[in-house]
Amino acid sequence: MSLGEKVAVVTGSAKGIGRAIAETFLQNGAKVVLLDVDESTGKNLKKVFNQKFGEEKTLFIRCNVESEEEIKAAFERTVTTFGSIDILCNNAGILSEDQWERSVSVNLGGVIRMTYAALEKMNQQSGGQGGVVVNTASVGGLGPLPSCPVYSATKHGVIGFTRAMAAASTASNYGIRFNAICPGAVQTDLFSSVTKCLGPFSHLAHLFEKFTEGGILQPSDVAHCVLELVTDEMKNGEVLVVDHSGKKYMTFPTVF
Repeated sequence: MSLGEKVAVVTGSAKGIGRAIAETFLQNGAKVVLLDVDESTGKNLKKVFNQKFGEEKTLFIRCNVESEEEIKAAFERTVTTFGSIDILCNNAGILSEDQWERSVSVNLGGVIRMTYAALEKMNQQSGGQGGVVVNTASVGGLGPLPSCPVYSATKHGVIGFTRAMAAASTASNYGIRFNAICPGAVQTDLFSSVTKCLGPFSHLAHLFEKFTEGGILQPSDVAHCVLELVTDEMKNGEVLVVDHSGKKYMTFPTVF
């Protein structure tokens, strides 16, 4: 699946799913802009990728998805460096039922801020080339996770926003396809620490543990599914659900 020199921006790319997405894109010919608030880890990853793929293939920019200013600056630098943006993967996310306002700001607000800023560069109606936006949601965005209701709510919001933006793009001729991916449990730092982040719902940690009994995905499993989303002719607004065995299921939105 060649991405043929396409330019991809990936948030939360210093580790976990984001890192796996970035590496998979690079392996398939893309140029990748690594955005993350963790500057130290991000710069170290850039060095690793320099050795594997060449310095000219990646760009690391420290970017907090809660900051419109940092987001706009990151997109400006991306276009200055690589000339365009073809793919945006809104992957940055946290789980903290104690810091629920920040969870909403990062998980949902970050997706919205990044998307609106990307529209200024990708929208065909304003001189962009169009492209694909893939938002990382969760199976917790399709059904309730009682041990982390705020996280679950943000991921429901990501799916709703994705579908609505897909409909808006079609109606407005933006030339941008919007899709969401909903993984099950994935072996990441977030997953490893989740039972410590449940706050007032820590007494329900056993329910999250039960959720993982069927198996756990690796970040690379999710990354390869994201690659399929950006390279295949998926329908605008489709949501891809990935279970622990890597099977994929499509849901089809109602587009007005």
